[in-house]
Amino acid sequence: MTDGPREQRAPRSVTSPVLADPGRLRSLDETGLGPAPDEAFDRFARLVGDLLDVPVALVSLVAADRQFFPGAVGLPEPWAALRQTPLSHSFCQHVVDLEAPMVLPDARLDPRVRDNLAVPDLGVVAYAGMPLTDLAGRVLGALCAIDSKPRAWTADQLRTLADLAAACSSELRLRIALDGAEQAKRRAEEAHARLELLAGLSETLAGTLEVSTALRRLGDTMVPLLADWCLVTLVGPDGSPHEVATTHRDPAHAADVARFAELMRTRLSPESITRAVLRTGRPVLGGAGSLADVRRGSIGPEMPEIAARVGFASHLTVPVTDTGRGRVLGTITLVNGPGRRSFDDGDLLTALDVGRRAGQAIGNSSIYGEQRHVAYVLQHSMLPQLPTTRDLELAARYQPAADRVEVGGDWYDAFVQPDGDLVAAIGDVAGHDIEAAATMGQLRNLVRGNAFGRPYAPGELMTHLDEVIRGLGIRSAATATLLRLRRDGAGGWSVSWCNAGHPAPLMVRADGTVRPLAGTPEPLLGLTRPVSRTTRTTDLAAGDTLLLYTDGLVERRDRSIDHGTSELLDRLADTHVLPLAELCDLLLAGADSREDDVALLAVRVR
Repeated sequence: MTDGPREQRAPRSVTSPVLADPGRLRSLDETGLGPAPDEAFDRFARLVGDLLDVPVALVSLVAADRQFFPGAVGLPEPWAALRQTPLSHSFCQHVVDLEAPMVLPDARLDPRVRDNLAVPDLGVVAYAGMPLTDLAGRVLGALCAIDSKPRAWTADQLRTLADLAAACSSELRLRIALDGAEQAKRRAEEAHARLELLAGLSETLAGTLEVSTALRRLGDTMVPLLADWCLVTLVGPDGSPHEVATTHRDPAHAADVARFAELMRTRLSPESITRAVLRTGRPVLGGAGSLADVRRGSIGPEMPEIAARVGFASHLTVPVTDTGRGRVLGTITLVNGPGRRSFDDGDLLTALDVGRRAGQAIGNSSIYGEQRHVAYVLQHSMLPQLPTTRDLELAARYQPAADRVEVGGDWYDAFVQPDGDLVAAIGDVAGHDIEAAATMGQLRNLVRGNAFGRPYAPGELMTHLDEVIRGLGIRSAATATLLRLRRDGAGGWSVSWCNAGHPAPLMVRADGTVRPLAGTPEPLLGLTRPVSRTTRTTDLAAGDTLLLYTDGLVERRDRSIDHGTSELLDRLADTHVLPLAELCDLLLAGADSREDDVALLAVRVR
């Protein structure tokens, strides 16, 4: 025997389709065994050594490129520690190839193995190997007895070895059955988890109408249940990837997959799988993928390098389809690394179902986005441009509710009269739809038409507005506040106002004090009976600010409007030094979750 492998010798092994048979290798893998000691198989090796009186006995399982020994006794080093050899040192490969016992009194005289490196390196001279089989009769390896000198094997010894090989085969079959049971259990658990995923997916995606949020939730739902990492790609108007969201089960790879997503937009080649699925609408299953797939589908080396770092051994890509419009919106790509099983047809069916459900949700999100854009343009087209004056500073804001796309009835207006007075108004028509917006537009125009060029006080204008609303049959409840700012004889300013059921305007004095322009509450606009309207007046000084607002700024479902107004008064403390634009932005800060539209109009005496 020698101390180690002789690397200077060329490997010698048989070339046999039996060794590479996929069913045999799959069965071998299902034993769960490798080049590590296993007590049950070590016991078989010890029995062979004792009963046949041989120095070396092995339970040898033969893979496509090596043999390994879960059971072994008497091997020299370094083989005893390695518990495996290349096929250049294997006699047992012939047992697998022949699918029959192999008995050699002196291997040095047999042309099949006399040049095998096991003779000089492992000291194999006499050899007897019996097949180890699975339930289908496939030979996985051999139970073998080895002597370092020639030996005439007796019939009793060979019968004993065969009996032990049959018992050893039973143990292998038990291991395979246990592995199958574990796999069946895992598959059942996976199937149950997938059913739960699909059952909850529509609800998960329905929880948002923002496309980017829907993509992120979709990725979080699929990883790690369905894959190690995934990419959800949406196409732009030109049919190319426009928005790509990624998720990886390992947060340490977040930056890598984010960069991969960025490259997806510009570095895909015409041969990429993503482009093929976008073009044809047909899925692609890469059960045994490789980095060659990434190299072929990308331009430049960066995407394959990232894929190698984050793991790329199996992949599938399915279309995201909008069944209502019959078009492909994008793709979902699932990727597994080498440590996880390859994707199969079951995974493909699940992913296709996810793609259909995602397409419906993303299609709804796209429609929502289009509607929201139209509503935004429509609403803002109805908002006036504020006048610029030498003595007064004006600022305004409009904030739609966070959870709606409908246009609403909130409005404001300000214009300069021919005599230099400023008329300012704010109002709120009940409702959050096109009808409310149309009524809002009518009321704003009625205010302008009645007030412009006329010296009427706000109460008179509001009374006339009531009459017009009744006369024209405008059937909608509305609140409004109308103000008129006028220079007084002493060079200062006075403000007169009338309030029809609207939140009272607030005055922020130049010294920082805040108070509402209060008065006896008056009824809404649009009532069927005539209403007596009142004009109230107060003085303004340089630096004083008037704040007009709609109830969306102070009203919440979980608190009274009085509580919201009190909070607003507190927030206005010490804001007299802020520019008007900053003041308006401050008041709207955090308004993303508000339940109603908000309109603000601020006027400050210079």
